[in-house]
Amino acid sequence: MMKQPEENISTTNSDFMTCNGHQDELIKTRQDSDNDDAATNTSSTSSINDVSFNNCPNVSSSSSSNLNASGITTTNPNNSNELVLLPEVSFNIRIQSPGLDIFDLSVTSSELVQEIHQVLMDKEETCHRTCFSLQLDGIILDNFSELKNIDGLKEGSLIKVVEEQYTVREVRIHIRHINDLIHACDLNDLYNGTNNYSLCLVNDINNSETSSSSSSSNTDRRKSAETSGSDSIVPEYLLPNQKDILLTPLFTTNNKINRLHCLKILSYSGWNPPNGSRKLHGDLMYLKVTTCEEKTFHITACTKGFYVSQTTDEKFLPKPVQPKAIFHSLVDLLNNISPIFKKKFRAIQRKRCTKHPFERIQIPFQIHPWLSPRFEHTIDHFRAEDANINKLGHEDHIPGQVRDWNEELQITKELPKKNLPERLIRERAMFKVHTDFVSAAIRGCQAVVDGNIMAINPGEESKVHMYIWNNMFFSLGFDVKDHYKDFGGDAAAHSAPTNDLQGVRAINTLDLDGPTNVQDFLLGIWPIYERNFII
Repeated sequence: MMKQPEENISTTNSDFMTCNGHQDELIKTRQDSDNDDAATNTSSTSSINDVSFNNCPNVSSSSSSNLNASGITTTNPNNSNELVLLPEVSFNIRIQSPGLDIFDLSVTSSELVQEIHQVLMDKEETCHRTCFSLQLDGIILDNFSELKNIDGLKEGSLIKVVEEQYTVREVRIHIRHINDLIHACDLNDLYNGTNNYSLCLVNDINNSETSSSSSSSNTDRRKSAETSGSDSIVPEYLLPNQKDILLTPLFTTNNKINRLHCLKILSYSGWNPPNGSRKLHGDLMYLKVTTCEEKTFHITACTKGFYVSQTTDEKFLPKPVQPKAIFHSLVDLLNNISPIFKKKFRAIQRKRCTKHPFERIQIPFQIHPWLSPRFEHTIDHFRAEDANINKLGHEDHIPGQVRDWNEELQITKELPKKNLPERLIRERAMFKVHTDFVSAAIRGCQAVVDGNIMAINPGEESKVHMYIWNNMFFSLGFDVKDHYKDFGGDAAAHSAPTNDLQGVRAINTLDLDGPTNVQDFLLGIWPIYERNFII
């Protein structure tokens, strides 16, 4: 497993803004952090909180009905050049989704339309929808518009969820999202850090305690009666002078819990891609599904949705099994053909929604555990596709997509920071660039260890190999110049990058001003531990 040093570089007031790993377009999530100098704002992709303004002199009670006149900043009457942070305006809107009753959603004036998309994609009843637009009075809302800038949006406005036609890109996003929902309760992705997911032990411990207490309540009552008035027994592995220090108590017992399997196989079909004739008929992609009833179906994804075709493993028959039986959501189709899927998928989503909202979203700054229990290895065709060497860095080498990390790091440091709004914007930008850099560096280090990146000096010894990928320079943590000859050699060189990182942290903590300070020459640096290598 990969171990990553714990480090936060000047991100005390930053908020979380990210895009879903392979789904490079879907959602930004934002969480404004607390500050002692002014009132703070909080916004979440899964729960958009209400704010009370009864005691705020700058916000009237009618602000929620006129959002365009409201904002989160204004000018100081004593100094027209100074921005003052004001509280956000909270109000309720109504959401009408196909097949569901109208429900209320609390939002704030500074929220983006895109964040409502994320709320709907996280909500238990609507989580299986991805290709849709939000419309107000028949007008499609721009995903990147703030709610306060939308004309006619007020308290009690009705926003309709309208299903849109699929494209190849939207189909891939939809299938990936459904696959993530199916494996939402698996711990493999959390331990492996897949798709920006991180492990949260608190929820696992609470779940194990709940399950154990419910299954042996009578035993607990007897034990509590016997041990009442006596001290709790300290586990033996915590006592001093122990010869063997166990790591197993660090793991929860959730890896032994029976998992809910609603499908056996969900994969892309070998009949992909559609030929020219079928593309003219609207075919976008072909899927192969094996249900828990041991039945295999070939599913066609078209611009209108999904349907079961007459295709088999031996013969291609694109006609639908049931004419006009097209479902806009893949989940609706699977519910129709598999009763077991319908039952267990609902159970998985109910269990997923019991977690804290922050545990269900993909965070930009991951936590990579270096210990992992042994899990049963299960089949996942999408995981296999992600590991395909042909996909390595493809999106990073498209013309115009390669990022200049040094330029971005320096630009964010040069942003103004005279007042609170400017400091918040600066911290958010620094955090976003830093987390993107670390995420890309991790991918690059894994590719270096796997041998998927060619060294720029292949003729030299492997210890001194150097690599360049995605505008990043990689080198191995070996004592190739005998700098640490008297201090442990390679072992000292293995530990030195962590100390270098502490020096970078100290410099960033100073946050000095001026055109000639050391930060102007500071490069992005991050040591990565990968399979006994430090890069």
